[in-house]
Amino acid sequence: MVESRNLRADGTARSLKAGELEAVFLPAHGMLGASLKHRGQELLGRVEDLDAAAQKGSTAGIPLLYPWANRLPSAEYQACGKTVVLDATSPLIHLDEHGLPIHGVPWARLAWDVAEASGTSLKARLDWTKEELLAVFPFRHHVEMLVALRPDSLTVETTVLANLGDAVPVAFGFHPYLALPGLVREEWRLRLPPMRRWELDARGLPTGEETPFAGFDSPLAERAFDDGFTLVREPATLSVASPELLLAVHFLYGYGQAQVFGPRDKAYVALEPMTAPTGALGSGRGLRTLEAGGHFRAAFRIGVVPRT
Repeated sequence: MVESRNLRADGTARSLKAGELEAVFLPAHGMLGASLKHRGQELLGRVEDLDAAAQKGSTAGIPLLYPWANRLPSAEYQACGKTVVLDATSPLIHLDEHGLPIHGVPWARLAWDVAEASGTSLKARLDWTKEELLAVFPFRHHVEMLVALRPDSLTVETTVLANLGDAVPVAFGFHPYLALPGLVREEWRLRLPPMRRWELDARGLPTGEETPFAGFDSPLAERAFDDGFTLVREPATLSVASPELLLAVHFLYGYGQAQVFGPRDKAYVALEPMTAPTGALGSGRGLRTLEAGGHFRAAFRIGVVPRT
C-alpha cells in the first residue's frame, strides 16, 4: 500500500520556479508533475487529493504512463520474443471499467532517483531491474526524465535506455490534465490540428482503421472527447485557451500519437503525447522496439501564454 500523507509536502517533493511559473514534481512517486502554477493559479487538474489518487492507482496532474499508455487488449501480451501474463490482482496493475490493464504501473509505485537538480530543472532516473517490475514488463533497462521550467513553458524529455542487454518495447505516454482558472469548462476553446482519428471498439481499443480528422477549433460547449489520433505532421501543437490564458502542448519529437480526453462533467482537458497507439503492446500495431544498446528520446512542452 502507498502510505497516506501529503505527497506534495513530503521531503522528496522538488519545486521549480521561473518567472511567474512554479512547478512541483515528485521523484519518489513516479516523477509525477503534481503542480504547475501561473501567477499562483493552478493549471493542472486532479491534483486536489494526490493521496487518494495514489491509494486508488488513479492518474493525476502530469503522470508518466509507463511502460504502456492507456489500456491493453488483455492481461497477456507478447513483445521482443517474450510472453507476459499479468497478475490482475497485483498492486502494480490497475484495471479499467472493462477489466483491462491500463496506464502501466501506477505512478505512486515507481521511485525515481534524482541525478541533478537546480531551481529550474530536475533530472531523475528509473531503474527497471527490480523483480516486481520485471514481472510486469520483463525488459531490463533505465529511463531518464529531464524537466525544465522557463518563464513561458515546462519541457519534459524522456529517454529510454536499453543499456542492460535487453531489447525494450516503447509504448509510454503522458497524461497532462490541463485546467484553465477563472472560466467554466464550456467556454474553454480547444484547438486540435488535422490528424487521423482511430476507429475504436466498444472497449476503447483501436481496431486498426483510421479516418481523416479535419481538426477542431471551437469552444468546448457540451462537447466531450475521448479520442485517439495519429499525427499527420510532426511536430504538432494541441491547445486549450481562455481569453486570459493559452495552454499549448507542443509534441516536439518522439510522439507520433495523441489522445484527447475531455469529459463533459470535468473541469480539465488532457492533451496526451503518446509514443504508440493505445493497446500497441498487445496488438503490435505501431509498436516501436528499441534494440539492445540503443536509446529512444521523446519530448513535449507545455507553453503558458498570457493573453491579457
